[in-house]
Amino acid sequence: MNTITYNNVNNHFKLNGFHLGKKDLCRVAYSFIKEGDEYEKSVGDFILDWFDKKTYIDLNTSGTTGTPKIIRIEKQAMVNSALATGDFFKLSPGDKALHCLPTKYIAGKMMFVRSFILGLDMDFVAPNSHPLLYNDKKYDFVAMVPLQVQNSLSELKNVKKMIVGGVKISKSLEKSLAKLKTQTYETYGMTETITHIAAKKIGEKAFSVLPNIKISQDERNCLVIDAPQIAEDTIVTNDIVELINDTQFCYVGRIDNVINSGGIKLIPEQIEDKLSGKIHSRFFVTGIQDAILGEKLVLIIEGEKQTLDENTFDELDKYEKPKEVFYVLKFSETDNGKIKRKEIQESI
Repeated sequence: MNTITYNNVNNHFKLNGFHLGKKDLCRVAYSFIKEGDEYEKSVGDFILDWFDKKTYIDLNTSGTTGTPKIIRIEKQAMVNSALATGDFFKLSPGDKALHCLPTKYIAGKMMFVRSFILGLDMDFVAPNSHPLLYNDKKYDFVAMVPLQVQNSLSELKNVKKMIVGGVKISKSLEKSLAKLKTQTYETYGMTETITHIAAKKIGEKAFSVLPNIKISQDERNCLVIDAPQIAEDTIVTNDIVELINDTQFCYVGRIDNVINSGGIKLIPEQIEDKLSGKIHSRFFVTGIQDAILGEKLVLIIEGEKQTLDENTFDELDKYEKPKEVFYVLKFSETDNGKIKRKEIQESI
């Protein structure tokens, strides 16, 4: 059993260069709430929630695959998650970290928890799309979403290790990152698992689970997560995976997104992966009702109508080729930048 609890603030912890204990942090929180920008107010709220007398925190899910909901997470489980991350990425007290994610969601909250618990020297900046602009400091550990990474490629020479989550990294971004010295990991997780439970280095196919996590599959081939130090109950996901062994898996796609077209089951994520780099706007494939096929596969592209290269669909087999292409001027998104597939699909 871990002796480190959520009441602990590691002596090495720093926020923007200052050693701060529990009382100092609460003073900073009140100041953020009273005088801070919107992103600082959510930090202030979180800090006060973290140090109150309750043993839990209520969290908002992102609403990517359904209606956003509030779930209750034990603070000690968040501490255990932070310790697992520290072990997996070999983080040490005093390591320099950058926090540039919205604290409204679990990923942003967990950067604070990791810093409190592991004793990181954390710089906290506005969660915008260019978080390293005009910043030449060197960082041991940074967490970003792909858009932030794309806009920070020239500054990543100052980052030793980086985790990227939120949405899948595109092939073109993966190629750019492979050229850098930064150790970049794509993460797998959700609010229910208290951010990531697995990670994989850029270029690798399989995710490896963090310490004290067990994985299996259900009858749908979806991932089942057993993480007793993080969640009391086993978590059954809707993510289709290929199990490599008891600690590694390959992500295939969401079972909610599977298209049944004339009896052929198509997985959008696999088709999108083949199209990655061939369409220079954001896009996704989905199924819409069809009198003959039941569902027909269509391609939805963000922006003005464009002429696609004649080789765009060469890598796709005959069932994977879209029957129609639609254009949507601007994709609707969740607050943390994930495309609302269902909402866009229903608007066509």
